This record gives sequence, C-alpha cells and structure tokens, in this order.
Amino acid sequence: MRGIETLFRKTWPYWIAGIILALINIALMAYISSPWRVTSVFLYWGTWMLDRIGIHGVADSYVRVYGNSLDINEAVVIVYLTIVNIGVVLGAVLSTLVSSDFKFKKIKNKKQLLYGIAGGVMMGYGARIALGCNIGAYFSAIPSFSLHGWVFGLFMFVGTWIGCKLLYKNMI
Repeated sequence: MRGIETLFRKTWPYWIAGIILALINIALMAYISSPWRVTSVFLYWGTWMLDRIGIHGVADSYVRVYGNSLDINEAVVIVYLTIVNIGVVLGAVLSTLVSSDFKFKKIKNKKQLLYGIAGGVMMGYGARIALGCNIGAYFSAIPSFSLHGWVFGLFMFVGTWIGCKLLYKNMI
C-alpha cells in the first residue's frame, strides 16, 4: 500500500516525467511515423460535426493547405489522433482520481467565467495558426530539429508570462 501511495500521491521529479513523455513520443513516432500532436484532431472533430448538421467545407481548405490529408469522415473515429486524445483525457482523469485530487470547483464570478472562455478561445485559435499546440509545435518539434519549435517555445513562454501577470493582477 505504501508503494501505491508513493507512486500516485507524491509528486514525481520533472526529469522522470520528461523521460516518460519522450518515450511515449518515440513510441508514437515508431508506430505511426508521425510526431505526437493533439489539437489537429479537434479541427477534424469540429469539421465532422459541422458536416453532420449540413455545413460543408468550412475547414476543407485549411486541412488541405497544411498537409493534413485525412478524410474528414474517417478522421473522427479511425485516426490515431482521436485514440491518443481519448487516452490522454482518460489517463488524466484516472491519475487525478487515484491521487484523490479530483474535485469540482465553483466558478467564483462572471469575470472568472469570461476569462476562462476567452483564454480557451485564444489557446485554440493560437494552436491552429501556430500549426499545433505545445505538444505538436513545441514538444515534438524540438527533438525533430525543427526551428519552428524553438520559435514556438520562445513565444509560448512570453505568452505564459503575460498570462500569469494578467491572472495575478485580475483574478488572485
């Protein structure tokens, strides 16, 4: 029982988490011949949903321009990105439950809600125009010796610094 508590309730050193993430990225690269990426599938899910309600072709040109040659109708269910994203969400939920950190938090006020929505929209939009999130455009790009990963990382840290300043000034 003590081993389980040590494994799941105590914070792991960053270097262990970094090695595990690197091994997952290597395994994905070896298995699917593509780096790990997360946000692209959200575009496919959104496009698929719009297609189902009769709105066609909204993101088709975007998908073609950036070389994501997946068939939108197949992308939602079959593509590895969906499976990986579901695994990430389930793993995060499981980890939170096992460590007893799961809890619903009450929204304090409308300002907090507005900031949350605005932050989510900016993150999603930024991930698309930057050709990925911190996983695809940063974490997977740097080991691939891609310059854009370093540029993305620089501006990600600048954005994080600005976001923290705004958060502390307005929310805490």
